[in-house]
This record gives sequence, structure tokens and C-alpha cells, in this order.
Amino acid sequence: MAHQPGCALHRRLHASLDAADLPAVGVIRRRLRAALEHWGVAPELADTAELLASELVTNALVHTGRGAVFDAVLTEASRLRVEVQDGAGQVPSRRPASETATSGRGLLLVESLADDWGVQLRADGKTTWFELSAL
Repeated sequence: MAHQPGCALHRRLHASLDAADLPAVGVIRRRLRAALEHWGVAPELADTAELLASELVTNALVHTGRGAVFDAVLTEASRLRVEVQDGAGQVPSRRPASETATSGRGLLLVESLADDWGVQLRADGKTTWFELSAL
């Protein structure tokens, strides 16, 4: 997993993730938490961002079988945008999960907790993203 640290000026965290590197999900969570603390983001927002980011990264790695690119940017307008790009062209779908299901709740969490979210199809795959207000 490659990493470029975000600096205070740009407030960006970037990482490339290998398809077989599922432990990278935990690494991304910790790096995002550290970046958000460094940027002065409230702990409550950091909790939500960490949860939602791990959902997007997990979906990209598990459901596509391909690597992914992670980006988190805190804009000057105090919005946190997290994007996960992968090489699969299928749009993720929300599906109901039974009480005993071990998957199927990730996008429901993103939809419930993010201020905005979506999927953008690209020629080489898709970008799944969410935004949170950091105010």
C-alpha cells in the first residue's frame, strides 16, 4: 500500500490499495483518523468518516477483486470528501440485510450518515464517494 501524507496546506490523504491487501482497511482507518486529528476535525466527525471510509474501501476490495485508490480531502469550505476508485464498472447496490447477514449494510450506513454520497462511472471503473460537513 503506497501512502502520501496529507499536509496542512492541502489536507489530503492518498493511498493505493492492492486487491489482496484486506488488512489495508485497518491501516486506512488509522491513517484517516490521524489525518483528521492533525487537521483539527471534531472526534465525532472522525468516527463517522472512519466508519464510512472503511465501508467504501472494503466494498472496493472484496466485491471487485481489484485494487483501489483512496483519497480524502478536507476542503477550505470545511467539507470532507472521501473517494474510493476501483477498476470495476458495476454500480454498487443497496440491498436489505437480514438480522444474521454478515454483509449488506455498508451502503445503507453511507446513505444514512453521509451528508451526500454517490457513484461516478468512469471509462476505467468507478468512483464511490461521500461527503461530510466538518463544521
